[in-house]
Amino acid sequence: MPADLIQVLKQFDITEPTPIQAATLPDSLAGRDVLGRGRTGSGKTYAFLLPLVARLMESDGRRQPKRPRALILAPTRELVAQIDEALAPLAAVAGLRSRTVFGGVGQHPQVQALKSGVDVLVACPGRLEDLIQQGACDLSAVEVTILDEADHMADLGFLPAVRRLLEKTPAGGQRMLFSATLDGAVNVLVKRFLVDPKTHEADSAQSPVSQMDHHVLHVQHEQRVPVLVDLTSAPGRTVVFTRTKHGAKALTRQLNARGVPAVELHGNLGQNARTRNMDAFHSGKATTLVATDIAARGIHVDDVALVVHADPPAEHKAYLHRSGRTARAGAAGTVITLMTDQQVGDVRALTRAAGIKPTTTKVSGPGHEILTKLAPGERVLIAGGLGTELASGDSGNGGGGGGQRGRRSGGGGGNGGGSKPARSGGGQRGGSARSGGGRSAAAPKASGGESSGSRPRRSGSGGQSSQGGGQGSSHSAASFSGARRGR
Repeated sequence: MPADLIQVLKQFDITEPTPIQAATLPDSLAGRDVLGRGRTGSGKTYAFLLPLVARLMESDGRRQPKRPRALILAPTRELVAQIDEALAPLAAVAGLRSRTVFGGVGQHPQVQALKSGVDVLVACPGRLEDLIQQGACDLSAVEVTILDEADHMADLGFLPAVRRLLEKTPAGGQRMLFSATLDGAVNVLVKRFLVDPKTHEADSAQSPVSQMDHHVLHVQHEQRVPVLVDLTSAPGRTVVFTRTKHGAKALTRQLNARGVPAVELHGNLGQNARTRNMDAFHSGKATTLVATDIAARGIHVDDVALVVHADPPAEHKAYLHRSGRTARAGAAGTVITLMTDQQVGDVRALTRAAGIKPTTTKVSGPGHEILTKLAPGERVLIAGGLGTELASGDSGNGGGGGGQRGRRSGGGGGNGGGSKPARSGGGQRGGSARSGGGRSAAAPKASGGESSGSRPRRSGSGGQSSQGGGQGSSHSAASFSGARRGR
């Protein structure tokens, strides 16, 4: 490993490789095609970023307009942003320039950045195909190609676009494919595009990390929300998963109404709303993030102690990826699934397929001793939830409140849009978030996850539609952004 890159890692107290990094780096640094399988949170991102940067540092290639030297494909815009954030400090010391490309935002900044020349392009397949068809990008100079979360791309139906993009990269270039599972359609990509790849498996998706405790709470349907309020009002960050966008919106509204500062993350949010909601969660203004499965693989937040499946997922892979939002990089974590009488058979089949043996407890309602054990600490509720906390207007909270009642402070999104805010919030009918909408100065860069290639529905910030934000990002050698151990 180049000494400069090792020094960057030391700044983040990273001195020992994770199993997937230790397994793949010797081959990837030597220029071989690599096929790596590791569960979410196992360190796959650094496993491909480090050799990518090292290879470009050694290469004689030069930055050219519209012709990136390296390509990283990922299934969601949130994951693209997180990869680019981890890449930034490595690219800075190497004198490389990176650019993100994804849909749902204006393409002009992306086109201009490509025209100026980038070394590493981090992209979602749909928008990249659009730019290539417009003549704004040419993959003929790509030296290293990386596919991250290949199985998730297959689940979302992106593999035809991925195949077309790979066919536009030079046949002699290095290719690396990383995935939590390697089966079916992913194997078709491997056979078609990787040459004599070295296969490495570490931290399989079928074997959740030992630090992760799995519990099933058997509750009556009417007790779901009260039990969730009990769990999420404990100290620390919590990620709650629902099956549907409507469910995420409704649950966010309910939690805020009961005093839990919560934000939502799902496919109906525009980029501005996604960014603001993730900023609020990163910074601690929101202690709970309510998300759908589409966001399960893209969320990276340090110190998430608790993951709650408010709705059990449809299949075991989704369970494992949702659960991977906690117990990252060796930290401990707890995973809770809420189960009603009607869901007993489904949950048993789900946990069996996931290869886990959870502890099941029948819970009558909030205040049960198991809730204090799983989420210890004093319960704290804030009147009005996130809206009251943002009343000073120092930060906005996105969300789909368009045309509905929203708070003047910009907290309407925290109530899920279309909700009636608490009286203390000073609601305003149909107005924009007058004092909200700004990012908290202390909040790190982040954005919400959604599939590429699809234009999101317009979704307002505190009652006003937003589309134009989050134009992707571009890093030069002078830029620097924090990276995290778990990548």
